[in-house]
Amino acid sequence: MDIFAFLTMIGGLAMFLYGMNAMGDGLAKLSGGKLEQILEKLTSKRIMAVLLGVAVTAVIQSSSATTVMVVGFVNSGIMKLTQAVGIIMGANVGTTVTSWLLSLTSIEGSGFVLQLLKPSSFAPVFAIIGIIMTMTAKDNKKRDIGNIFVGFAILMFGMETMSDAVKPLAENESFTGILTAFSNPVLGMIAGMLLTAVIQSSSASVGILQALCVTGVVGYKTAIPIIMGQNIGTCVTAIISSIGANRNAKRASMIHLYFNLIGTILFMVVFYGIQAVAGDFAFMNEPANAAGIAMVHSLFNIGCLIVLYPFGNQLVRLAEITIPDRADDKQQEPDEFARLDERFLEKPAFAMELCRSAAVRMAQEAEASLFLALDNLKSYSEEGIAQIEKMEQNVDHYEDVLGTYLVKLNNCDLSHNDSQTLSILLHCIGNFERISDHACNITDSAVQMHKNKQTFSKKAMEEIEVISAALHDIVTETVQAFAENNLEKARKIEPFEQVIDSISLEMKQRHVKRLRKGKCTIELGLLLEDIITNFERISDHCSNIAVCMIRVREDGFNTHEYLDVVKEERAPWFEKAYYALMEKYELPDKKNKK
Repeated sequence: MDIFAFLTMIGGLAMFLYGMNAMGDGLAKLSGGKLEQILEKLTSKRIMAVLLGVAVTAVIQSSSATTVMVVGFVNSGIMKLTQAVGIIMGANVGTTVTSWLLSLTSIEGSGFVLQLLKPSSFAPVFAIIGIIMTMTAKDNKKRDIGNIFVGFAILMFGMETMSDAVKPLAENESFTGILTAFSNPVLGMIAGMLLTAVIQSSSASVGILQALCVTGVVGYKTAIPIIMGQNIGTCVTAIISSIGANRNAKRASMIHLYFNLIGTILFMVVFYGIQAVAGDFAFMNEPANAAGIAMVHSLFNIGCLIVLYPFGNQLVRLAEITIPDRADDKQQEPDEFARLDERFLEKPAFAMELCRSAAVRMAQEAEASLFLALDNLKSYSEEGIAQIEKMEQNVDHYEDVLGTYLVKLNNCDLSHNDSQTLSILLHCIGNFERISDHACNITDSAVQMHKNKQTFSKKAMEEIEVISAALHDIVTETVQAFAENNLEKARKIEPFEQVIDSISLEMKQRHVKRLRKGKCTIELGLLLEDIITNFERISDHCSNIAVCMIRVREDGFNTHEYLDVVKEERAPWFEKAYYALMEKYELPDKKNKK
């Protein structure tokens, strides 16, 4: 092999690895994190875990990625080891799908149907369709499908290029001698293990082996032990991922290792034991082909699943013995913040969904703290005050953890929709945090009044109840719009905010009149002013959240332009909504005058 043939081979390998990665990323984006959500909500039935492991890995084209996700789930406490073992078993079977796709390169024949099935025939078509969809489609899903097509075409072109480049090696005695050495079961297993550990993908290493089959000098005697080693080498990714994780996460990676290690040892002992007694199997000295490699890969992994499936609990126990508990270890419970594990950043769509769910819970916590603060204005409670303070600390923690995680997620390859979601979350979590701060401010006013044994006048309390009802409803609508990503509900917030501003202004004017008549003290007036100001600020934050949602989803984050249209130009829909709400939340004296 000269230098140019070597460069061609390396180029083919690069295309092959890139195509595999691009196709897997496209499939992951298309799923939008739904596959990983299915894994997260896994039932306790192991057979379901196995089937899900097979399905998810077959789609995302990587058992390593699936196993890393499992390590993350176990580390965050939302999955038990007994559930994880089933997914790990299924992932090993799911990864064999790639080798069957790659085996299409070995199809031979001159018939029209056989020619059509060859990658050299359909890969260019996939490439053209994919490029057109990627460059012209406005819909994100269509662009993701286009990326999958392009990735698949590059994968197949890379495979063909590699195969063509290594064909001359059939006459190279040095190369033949190396492969002969790998026919030794132990050496072959070590070679397969090292190759897979380096590139961290058993699918890719099997594909490389399939490409080498075109030389005609790779027999099953050489291929089988290499395949065995590849199944052990793929465990390296999960083991690396578990570094720095808790003990259960480390155990999950060990289950993956033990499953493949025990399966490989059992196969090699039984297979080569029979061969030693009965003599070489007839097919062992025959040249291997891509389809044969795929068959061996599938039979081995399916066989391991059948043999070791009944011993899932024993695999868990073995992992627990290997990594025992310590006296100072605490039993980890599922935790909202623990879910935001950095391992999930490998699958940005799923990580984004985790962030969105956490942000919704943050919003609901801020909402609950405000409602409790409003209740404390009417009926003072020490327990309620303590609960509000605890909620506020929790919301602060949400903002810190979510903000940090979202910044990291922003560096990942996100779909257009996920990029929009990230922008919305980054803008909105700060507003929800401020709502909880204002809830604490309202509580401080209630505490001060309680300590000084002060109460508002009957008319002032009636007015506070009206604006409290309006505030309750605007926050409820805002949280629902945010949780449901509902732009129609978001558009209803701005008229609401204007109504609260109008009510606030009217309440301040009435307070001045009462102050002049001596019906209210300056001290109580200042407290009322603070409470009304906090109400206004909360409605402003609701407006910020709604406007952010609308403008980001419409690909034009210009808040001032939007507000100018709906407020200053007084759009008809805005006017109608505003006056309907003003009538609903009319202050007491106005109602009596009618």
